[in-house]
Amino acid sequence: METGTDKKLAKSLMDIKAVLLRPEQPFTWASGWHSPIYCDNRRILSHPELRAQVAEWLAEKAMELYPEAEVVAGVATGAIAHGVLAADRMKKPFVYVRPKPKDHGTGSQIEGELAPGKKVVVIEDLISTGMSSLAAVKALRDAGADVLGMVAIFTYGFDLAAQRFAEENVKLDTLSCYSALVEVAGETGYISASAAESLHEWRANPSEWGKVTLT
Repeated sequence: METGTDKKLAKSLMDIKAVLLRPEQPFTWASGWHSPIYCDNRRILSHPELRAQVAEWLAEKAMELYPEAEVVAGVATGAIAHGVLAADRMKKPFVYVRPKPKDHGTGSQIEGELAPGKKVVVIEDLISTGMSSLAAVKALRDAGADVLGMVAIFTYGFDLAAQRFAEENVKLDTLSCYSALVEVAGETGYISASAAESLHEWRANPSEWGKVTLT
């Protein structure tokens, strides 16, 4: 994979407004956290050139790290399309993992054909706290899969997520990250130096950041 992918992708995400940085007017997450960033990697799908490039990068990294992978698994719903595109380039079977078993039909949580013992690489679009991503890994392991690791498009880089991945013995690699995003935003003049400082403070302590910033 070419060097500088993390910053190149970060700029592309900003260009298509998949990532919005707004430290002065924070967003509110479902968790109740106030956040200076909003990230929606599904917007990549509406941009053919970037969509193809991200698929290539995901496939390259997955094949580089896990050449023995037999199946690609996408985490629903955000990583289904990205996972399919990567699996197509890798010429591997694809499955996707629901957040929970469906309440009709077969009650499946894993959609597609996955035999026990298969070596699986997981594709994810976004890593925040890591809980939903690791829930997908658990479902795959419960089904008998040998999960080799996970490749994601973007991570916020929370210590909490790193701790959870370590505890579950899941290797995580990403194409880009929050630090690269803030760096690019500063270099391009998208944000001020004071805003960059605030963004770094949020990443260090997201649950408390808004309580201080907004009072």
